[in-house]
Amino acid sequence: MAFANYTRATDTGLSLEISAVVHTLMTRAVDYRAYRKTLAELRALDNRTLADLGLHRSGLRAEAIRAVYGTRG
Repeated sequence: MAFANYTRATDTGLSLEISAVVHTLMTRAVDYRAYRKTLAELRALDNRTLADLGLHRSGLRAEAIRAVYGTRG
């Protein structure tokens, strides 16, 4: 009696590359949504509250980027 075995290589180089690209894209999408939400919440604050936090409207984008992505450099 003969047996036929079929094994599929799921961890091939190409599938790992594709998986890494998909993971990177998903991570970027999640980070971007967090950035947009943070920016919207900061923009919803009034000037007095922003001043209490030591922020100015002109620096809200930079603060949202720092909050989500961290400091660069």
